[in-house]
Amino acid sequence: MPLDSIQVLDLSRLLPGPYCSMLLADFGAEVIKVEEPSIGDYARAELPKVGEVSALFHSLNRGKKSICLNLKDVADKECFKQLVKDADVVIESFRPGVMKRLGLDYKILSEINPGLVYCAITGYGQDGPYATQPGHDLNYIGYAGLLDVMGERHGAPQIPATQIADIGGGAYPAAMGIMLALFERQKTGIGQMVDISMMDGVLSWMPTFFPGFLATGQQPQRGELDLSGKRASYAVYETKDHKWLAVGAFELKFWRAFCDVIGKEEFAEKLHDPVDVQLQMKEEITAILLQKTSAQWMEIFDGVAACVTPVLSFDEVLEDPQVKARGMIQQVEDPEIGPVTHIATPIKLSRTPGKIQSPAPSLGEHTVAVLGE
Repeated sequence: MPLDSIQVLDLSRLLPGPYCSMLLADFGAEVIKVEEPSIGDYARAELPKVGEVSALFHSLNRGKKSICLNLKDVADKECFKQLVKDADVVIESFRPGVMKRLGLDYKILSEINPGLVYCAITGYGQDGPYATQPGHDLNYIGYAGLLDVMGERHGAPQIPATQIADIGGGAYPAAMGIMLALFERQKTGIGQMVDISMMDGVLSWMPTFFPGFLATGQQPQRGELDLSGKRASYAVYETKDHKWLAVGAFELKFWRAFCDVIGKEEFAEKLHDPVDVQLQMKEEITAILLQKTSAQWMEIFDGVAACVTPVLSFDEVLEDPQVKARGMIQQVEDPEIGPVTHIATPIKLSRTPGKIQSPAPSLGEHTVAVLGE
């Protein structure tokens, strides 16, 4: 495994930090999850549950070990410092200042282990006027400007169904930052701090339109982004059976093919027309696609290069042949509750592929073994 010599001490809870360390664990890192005694990671209590803990916790914490330490306790704090001596990475997601008050910030830990890579995942980063403010995904995408352009024209901002800032702005940049720091450590032998701001990460997720604003000073309005509601060629349409089709005919060749199939060849030259024309085309396309079921339309579009696909429900995703071919849904045997189904790693390596190493640990399951070492 690519990371089988790397040991990670993970102090984080809930989503961004555990998602990051899950990626590392899937590729062989020994991830030791340091949890507060009696409570542990708050994600354990979420619903629905599989056995005694949540499905969310099982998913994010597979392949890890769990130990219980009270970092406010002098003896437990010393135990943690002993672990840091041999660790490669520490991940934490406390607000700035918390680890310093505990006497476990990067300055202290790097003196114990100069090669340590210390990753802090926070809403706003370690500095700046917002650094110590609380927040959640919605706050970070709001501050970054992304929320302001999400949604229908003249409508309210649309809350995304998944956590963009937590995962895309936090977990993935953190994993990348850790790997970069480990790579640099091979040359120098010295670790460094990885400062991840989820708000920063969201800003970096807008390369298709924010640079345009920087160049012109003109902000696109909700419903007027090419890839977010403006174009009739890039939209979702309801079908007769109350399902939906995703039409991603962004380029002219795909759009022309789509227009030919639905009998609206005259629309092909209107691909880049203004918003009011796009809205009129949407209305006419909606009326046409409502005449047949999703399955009927998919049969009609079979073999046509028009980027038309169904909008699948979760149960349909499980049966999708592409999902099956890529092995994206896998089961791991838990000795106490039996098989637990997981979303597999999306990172595919040809020679040293990642895999789910083991089920999620019970609270403090490995305390004696890890501290005994």
